[in-house]
Order: sequence, then structure tokens, then C-alpha cells
Amino acid sequence: MLLAEIDDFATLRRAVGIARAAAVLDDVEARITAAIPAIRVVPMGRGAIELSFAGESVASGAAMLDRVHRAMEPAFDLDGETYRLSLRVGGVGAEAAEHDDVRLIEAAEEALSDARQANADVLRHLSDPVAGHDPFQLMRELPAAIESGQIFLQYQPKVRVRQQCVASAEALVRWRHPTRGLILPGDFIEAAERSNVIGALTLWIIRRVILDQRIIAAAGYDIPIFINISGVLLSDPGFVRDACALVRDGDARVGFEITETAVIRDPESAIANLRAFADIGVPLAIDDYGAGLSSLAYLKRLPAGELKIDKLFVTQLTSSNRDPLIVRSTIDLAHALDMEVTAEGVETPAALALLGVMGCDMVQGYLISRPVEFAAFRTFLQEERHIAAMTSPRLSFLRNEGQWKTG
Repeated sequence: MLLAEIDDFATLRRAVGIARAAAVLDDVEARITAAIPAIRVVPMGRGAIELSFAGESVASGAAMLDRVHRAMEPAFDLDGETYRLSLRVGGVGAEAAEHDDVRLIEAAEEALSDARQANADVLRHLSDPVAGHDPFQLMRELPAAIESGQIFLQYQPKVRVRQQCVASAEALVRWRHPTRGLILPGDFIEAAERSNVIGALTLWIIRRVILDQRIIAAAGYDIPIFINISGVLLSDPGFVRDACALVRDGDARVGFEITETAVIRDPESAIANLRAFADIGVPLAIDDYGAGLSSLAYLKRLPAGELKIDKLFVTQLTSSNRDPLIVRSTIDLAHALDMEVTAEGVETPAALALLGVMGCDMVQGYLISRPVEFAAFRTFLQEERHIAAMTSPRLSFLRNEGQWKTG
């Protein structure tokens, strides 16, 4: 099974319109079916298709993928205009007598997700450990992984729109498994929570971030680094005590990011503990705002100074009628509550320009930088690589020079 999506489908949709872009999947299906009659093609919506076929071996998957790409090479005629389309593919193969449809689909979805991260096609066999992480096995292996150095951090900067400077960074945890390869947080954080290892993991992250923040501060980049805190820990007095002690004694600028859904689990304990963090000077940010059941009742009580708009709204900012309204109203609401606003998932100069006009304070996303390991992050700061993204000529028509130079 191959799951494929049209590269840069959002740009195509802006160019040809929503209705015509939706019909492009029919064109792709017809093209591939005509070129490869043995393959079954099912459109899945939003620029994605499912391709399934039987082969003599798993190796035939790579050959079939090559045929699919060759079928896509000629330009498509879309209402008299020609467009070249390409596919990003994640695929999984299994023995016909052994495969399970649900597992196959889940593994293919994971392969496609990894293909997006790697910007390259990913093909696997279902028996490959990476093709389906066993959460119970991860629970057993995680404590040893922390001790043996398999866990590491990547850093993604947040940049101020008006001042065009790096304001802070977010630390993102990763697991480099010796046999399974790179395991992303979505696969092991839940396992850590279920096995009660999440506290030890988060304390390790805090220690590592304190050391790294001292290094960049000594080099002249004294910016806070934010750490994601699981909702499980917000009602754990032992963790709160240990975390406060680390931050107080660490002599480093460390911030915490929390989600509203984490607070809703046990609001009274969570809010009390968040105030304990705020009392010792830890800056707090509300992460993924809008992705869950956002509650103004909790929002006004949280001692946070930053609100992060979920990338769900930002990635569709220039191709949706409603998302700009949601983003603008969220920015105004946060400012009324004396909070700064960070937009996550900023990937295009157009989105950056629109966010600047809306008054967004900070941006974070692949336009500025993908998450990188610490050495690369130091180089990013030293070479001021964010400047190139912030000064694109495509932004100048929206820039108010007086506004950009103040504050």
C-alpha cells in the first residue's frame, strides 16, 4: 500500500481554485490507472490518494513507485493551463497471508508522515520495527534509552516579526533508537506517560536545556528556551518541586509550554502549580491554542505571557476564508489579556506577511528553520539565518517601515 499526496497542494489550490484543485485527484487517478492498470487508486481528499497492488516481493514496491513517478512526469492540462505535479509517497508492504488491513494502513500513514519530515519517499516492510512501534515495548525500553543517551534534543527558534530577531527557542525531544531509527515524540511520549517515566524524561530535558542555554548565553545569545510539559505532570507535586529546584539552581533562562487540554485534566492543581512556576520567574506559554476545546474560563486564569496559535490555522492562512478571521481575533484576544502571540507552522512568506499585518508578535516554522540539533542551532544564531526569511522581497509590499523599526 502506498499513500501519496500532491506536493505543495495548497499552492495549487490557490492557483486554480478550490473546486478545480479537488478535481485534480480525478486527473491523477486517471493518469496512474491508465499507465499502470494493475494498481488500484482511491482518492482520499485534500490532495491525497491511496495506491494498492500485489507484487511478487516487497522489492516490487520500489519498482511500482518508480512507475508511478514516471506516470506523473508529463504536465497536466488544467483548464487550458499546464501544471507539473509531483507526489510525496509513504508505503508499506506485507506478505499476503500475514497482513492486517488496519495495521497496513496505520503503518503507511506513519511512513507518509516520515516522508514529509525527510522530504523523501519512505518505503518499508510491515515487519520492520519502524513500521509499527509497539507502545508497550517502548514503555519497557524508554528508561534505558534515557540512561544510554539515545534521547536527544532539537531546537526550533521563534522570531519577533517587527524587530526581526530571535526571541526564544523551543526544545523538542527525539529518540534515536539503535534498531528502530528515529522515533518522534508522537510515538513515545504517550508511552512515557503510561509508564510513569515522563517525569524522569522531562527532568532530563530541563537539565539538558539548562546546560545548552548557558552555552548560547555565554556566546551572546541570552534567549529563553521553552520546554513542553505534559499535562500528567501539572498535578504532580513531586515533579513541580524538582523542576522548580532545577530552574532556581540552574542559572539559565528556561520557559515551559503547556496546552489547555493539559490544564483541563485537573484545573485547580494545574493552575496552582503553574503559578508556582511563574512565581520563580519561569515564563509560561500556552501551546497549540485552538486545536482543542479552547476555554476562555481557563485562559484568563492561566499565568501565561505567551499564546501560541496552532499551525492548523496558520498553514491555511492564505488559502482559507475563515482561518484569517480566527487568527486575527485570537491575536486581539491575547493582546487584550496582556499576552504576546506566536504563530506556529509558518511556512511561506505570504503567511508571514499577513501575520505581520495582523499584529502577530512572533513566528515559528519551517520558513524560519526546521528543528535542528544544538550545534546547528548555534550556527543558526551566529549566522543570523532568520534574516534571509524575514527580509524576502516578497514581503516588502506589506511592510510599514515605521512599524518595523519601533518597539
